[in-house]
Amino acid sequence: MDKPQIIVHLEKSIGYTVFNTCWVPCSAKLLVLGSMPKGTGILQIYEFSKGNLNLVEGSECPTGLRCGTFGASSFQQRQIATGDFKGVLNIWDIESLKEPVYTAKAHADIVNAIDGVAGLGIGVGAPEVVTGGRDGTVKVWDPRQKDDPVVSIEPNEGERRRDCWTVAFGGAHSIEERVVCAGFENGDIKMFDLRSMGILWETNAKNGICSVEFDRKDIPMNKVVATTLESKFMIFDLRTRHPTKGFSSLTQKTAHKSTVWLCRHLPQNRDLFMTGGGSGSLCLWKYSYPASRVQDSSDGNQEGVMGAVNLLQNANIAAQPICGFEWNHDKLGLAACTAFDQTIRVIIVTKLNTY
Repeated sequence: MDKPQIIVHLEKSIGYTVFNTCWVPCSAKLLVLGSMPKGTGILQIYEFSKGNLNLVEGSECPTGLRCGTFGASSFQQRQIATGDFKGVLNIWDIESLKEPVYTAKAHADIVNAIDGVAGLGIGVGAPEVVTGGRDGTVKVWDPRQKDDPVVSIEPNEGERRRDCWTVAFGGAHSIEERVVCAGFENGDIKMFDLRSMGILWETNAKNGICSVEFDRKDIPMNKVVATTLESKFMIFDLRTRHPTKGFSSLTQKTAHKSTVWLCRHLPQNRDLFMTGGGSGSLCLWKYSYPASRVQDSSDGNQEGVMGAVNLLQNANIAAQPICGFEWNHDKLGLAACTAFDQTIRVIIVTKLNTY
């Protein structure tokens, strides 16, 4: 079988640090967000047309923007939720980027990470946004309610506050079920059950967690990937949990020997995912399941069995770390990514329909 290829279809240099990019739902447009050299924030929408990215609309705001998601918005509204460097959560109508339609003081310091669920037809239940901050807290917001989070997860009394670097929704397959996974600077991975309002599971990867992502948000929990500072990522099988061993896992070291900043699963095939590295590299991986995902352990309980992960392709596309990446949900193999070299890139990955 021929290997897929990672092709840079086009590049566009911009004059500011861009931290994230998102495809505008049901369109050929990209929204990029970041920070200007003078410290202000920037939101810009580009249209992908005839091999070019053309600026459609943009707006500058008082504070640099760190992260964003369309995940809690409907196809009709197409509103983006953003977190900024002063701890503020804003929601913007992309038809008018001058002023946010929703604002809340989310964290005491930078909003490092954000995710959304139940928008865009993904997940069951109320539309919600989760944020993770430098102040060590994880908060869940319902955009239909003003000011206060619906859930605020604080460190235990006496516990040192660790910088929360990444958050992700999962398990949103019914009206009762929803979980949040968060990764912290000290290597902690914590999974919170929003139904019972308690910690469902936790572990430590012995290294800062840069990114966590479920393979799908809207199914019973299946797999989650966590990437780390030291060129490794971990895959956890979430279907079977042993009472003492927890979830089974595997650890994979990447070839680029640098921080694995992010992981993004292919929407059309949850067993394929891309990782972005501190060396400016992209790596495409495939997870293969074992013959049986569960076995009896020596203590009489059942435990999970891990499969294998294989590198399908890698490519160095930038001289600086890859800080943002998103697959297009409508076009198989189309993606956009950003790097700290102040460049937006549109990526095409070939032959994905053969896996």
